[in-house]
Amino acid sequence: MSKVLSSLRYSAEHEWIDAASPAKVGITQIAADALGDVVYVDLPEVGDTVTAGETCGEVESTKSVSDLYSPVTGTIVEVNQDAADNPAILNEDPYGAGWLFTVEVESEGPLLSAADYASANGGNVE
Repeated sequence: MSKVLSSLRYSAEHEWIDAASPAKVGITQIAADALGDVVYVDLPEVGDTVTAGETCGEVESTKSVSDLYSPVTGTIVEVNQDAADNPAILNEDPYGAGWLFTVEVESEGPLLSAADYASANGGNVE
């Protein structure tokens, strides 16, 4: 069963966000497992404004292409170039080295607790 970290909050679209400022965003292990081998990541650029619930990039795997949704509204501060250069890192370490971008949060979209996200998606809270 895919792990869901208790220290993070989650969007219904399978993105996670931490409580830091700026906040770090990535995709969940549940999403990475469902996608299969990730081969390409299209990320927003530093300085871009993202809107909660709106697409801000995409993740492509050997199975499919999925939109990346921002869990918050704000301005992109940093992107993870390592994830863009080595997309397999999203499968290997989605909550660590596989983070996607950081954002200076202006407002949050609807976010789920780890327990609520795990319950809705079959994950195991750790």
